[in-house]
Amino acid sequence: MAYINLEHGRTNSTNGRTKSTISVWCKRSKLSNANQYIWGWGENNSSDSYCRFDTADNIEMQCDGADGTYNSSELFRDTNGWYHIVFSLDGSNGTANLRRRFWINGVQMDEGKSSISTFSDAQQGNVATQDLWIGDNPRSQQSGSLSPFYGYISHFHYCDGYSYAATDFAEFDANGVWSPKQSPSVNYGDNGIFLKMEDSSNMDLDSGTNNITLSTTGTVLSVVESPHNVFATMNPLDNYEQGSTFTIGNNKVEWNTDNKTNYANFAMNKGKYYWEMKFANNTGGDYGMIGMSLAHTRQPDDYPGHDSTAWSYYASSGNKYHSGGSSYGDSWTVNNIIGVAFDADTRTLWFSKNGVWQNSATISEIAAGTTTNAAWTGMGSAGDWFIPCMSGYDGNKAEFNFGNGYFSTTQITDEGTNASGIGKFEYDVPNNFTALCTKGLNN
Repeated sequence: MAYINLEHGRTNSTNGRTKSTISVWCKRSKLSNANQYIWGWGENNSSDSYCRFDTADNIEMQCDGADGTYNSSELFRDTNGWYHIVFSLDGSNGTANLRRRFWINGVQMDEGKSSISTFSDAQQGNVATQDLWIGDNPRSQQSGSLSPFYGYISHFHYCDGYSYAATDFAEFDANGVWSPKQSPSVNYGDNGIFLKMEDSSNMDLDSGTNNITLSTTGTVLSVVESPHNVFATMNPLDNYEQGSTFTIGNNKVEWNTDNKTNYANFAMNKGKYYWEMKFANNTGGDYGMIGMSLAHTRQPDDYPGHDSTAWSYYASSGNKYHSGGSSYGDSWTVNNIIGVAFDADTRTLWFSKNGVWQNSATISEIAAGTTTNAAWTGMGSAGDWFIPCMSGYDGNKAEFNFGNGYFSTTQITDEGTNASGIGKFEYDVPNNFTALCTKGLNN
């Protein structure tokens, strides 16, 4: 649990309490478990302002002094993509429906109401008893409960004394995707901030015009992923039968039952991709199986490869499995890193253990498309969609690096070469292969 804090010691801002804007991008990784604060402005229990996902996965916006609470009728349960949330105040505006506005991904929600009266003291601005917390509930200072946000946050703007629209911070790119403007033409006023959250050594660095000092409590990781490029993770929404536990942005999986398979949230039917998995705990034994499955016939109840719908590499024996097992490579155990290279064009699959490609394959022949020493080639049928998968035994844990450069909260120790320039991996990526992410899929 962590948050970034702007202390209330800043000069009080009358302008900010009448006119201000907060714009932020966030990506969820956990649903329906508790209130999750994206940001909150407050300290005591008498007044505050906040934006959060509630326990039912609605978005709730509270701003005392500016017409109270708004709760969406829509549910926000996407753990794959990013949400862009903009909240804008202009309390003295002569047009009532411009006094308080709220957008999600460029779509104005049912704020903009004509019934909002003018105001000058909204709890969104520097006030003597208010702190801004990004990623948690500031009321916890007064014995309130911590309500952390689980997921990613990027491009946080607070514009003090200026009311902006969503289009001032984002636009549709060439592919029709709502994306952040890298250098929006906005003013930050006397107390505004802009946090890109991209400097791993200084996550609370203010890149705005005021160079305001903030503080970070807890550990906030800087990852490669951004709203411009979304990386695959394991999929917590595909977990009904498996009952597995997902943490660390859904890049860590713990199996709570035996012989269950979990799947990633990206599938592919063309292109060449690479990713890594660290076998983090073998309490249940070396019974992990990692591989690929046909996306439309996945089987959560068994190890992948025991039937004709999947192809996998088995920890305990080093065998490969597809409708039964056969000799392939070395066995693997706790702390070993398994690399997966999949060519969806030829439907060919390779595995490495701690950087050594199995079955005498070499990285150069994989890059050249030579399939002789692959685990399999010609998998499934032309045009099939494939999805990464892994199974475990009760107590097993696995940490996935689809390109963000971490195994759980530990950064990779010695980054390998990667000609695509997309993603960060422990070991060398075969040339012509890339990370499984939106940029990689669109290459």
